[in-house]
Amino acid sequence: MKNLLSPKRVATMVLALGLASAGAVTLAQHKHGGGHSHGAGHAHDEVNMPGLRGENATAEESAEIAVLFRGFETITREVENLPDGIRTITRSTDPAVREALISHSIGMIDRVDQLDDPKIIIQSPTLDIFFLRGAAITSSIDITDDGLVVVQTSDDAEVIAALHTHAAEVTAMTERGMDAVHDMMMERGTSH
Repeated sequence: MKNLLSPKRVATMVLALGLASAGAVTLAQHKHGGGHSHGAGHAHDEVNMPGLRGENATAEESAEIAVLFRGFETITREVENLPDGIRTITRSTDPAVREALISHSIGMIDRVDQLDDPKIIIQSPTLDIFFLRGAAITSSIDITDDGLVVVQTSDDAEVIAALHTHAAEVTAMTERGMDAVHDMMMERGTSH
């Protein structure tokens, strides 16, 4: 394995993995389920995927998330909750998806370093603390032949709890697709 990033850059990478996985799940659901409706006129736009856009996200970042959504079936994920953080292994069997995953993750690591929230529409509020307290996260990332190994730790109990929560959210999205995103949004009383 080759370590390509500083600890600060890795913090952003884990955030990106979360965003990317959320995006991958949403696209897969669109691909397989056709147009979904949520009553009150809330229907999914399967072509333009506006939920992947953000108030502070670039078109390139949204496009990378779209690649991840479309290829979510090629993504596997393992999470180990540590007493002070998480260790995740995220893989893809598709080279284009893997490339988008790595690129998007590095971009998000930079964003956490700069406390620069992209404010993606479907983004979990669990990520808010990472953009507020990015300095409290120590991260490392190893790029492997088939994906990424990320370790994130903190001395901040609230950040540790958020790392655990977000890791579970991402895992749910990779397992259940957009259904997991919808369930999380319903629990929060939000929509996209």
